[in-house]
Amino acid sequence: NAPKTSTIKVEDTAMLLIDHQSGLFQLVKDMPEPELRGNVSALAQVASMLRMPVITTASVPEGPNGPLIPEIKKFAPHSVFVPRQGQINAWDVPEFVKAVEATQRKTLVIAGTLTSVCLAFPALSAAAAGYRVYAVVDASGNWSKMATDLTIARLAQAGVIPIDTFAMIGEIQKTWNRPDAQRFAELFGNFVVP
Repeated sequence: NAPKTSTIKVEDTAMLLIDHQSGLFQLVKDMPEPELRGNVSALAQVASMLRMPVITTASVPEGPNGPLIPEIKKFAPHSVFVPRQGQINAWDVPEFVKAVEATQRKTLVIAGTLTSVCLAFPALSAAAAGYRVYAVVDASGNWSKMATDLTIARLAQAGVIPIDTFAMIGEIQKTWNRPDAQRFAELFGNFVVP
């Protein structure tokens, strides 16, 4: 079962960045695209800084959904890409679940475009499978604010913890009294705080 800790423990956490694709970004109406890109970039970079495993996937990237945004590979070059064969829920792909299991981490930080589908479905499935799941809502993006609000309510009822990018990074940073504090300051300045 997932650990019942009060905050995110870096050493037990993997990051799943799902369907952050150029075509899907055109559908996002609940936040400005540059803000969404900045938050996804910040997550990728903090995962690299802290050597956190990152697993990515894309939904029909050769079609109108388009390829993954290049920022993910740029800021998390260690990320592992798992292809899908049309499945909407990434958790329905055995290879994706195996990649998550291979990290041996029990806490998952998940972001996905679009929030109601690409984030929600695997977050619900992972929580049902016993993982402690954090859903980074402002690194996801959705077609309407109402859809996002409904999704947050649904996720919270299922035990998934909604969080924003700034809070997630601050939570795993824990203190400014650390050798990489300047890198965290740059991360917040470059991506998260407009």
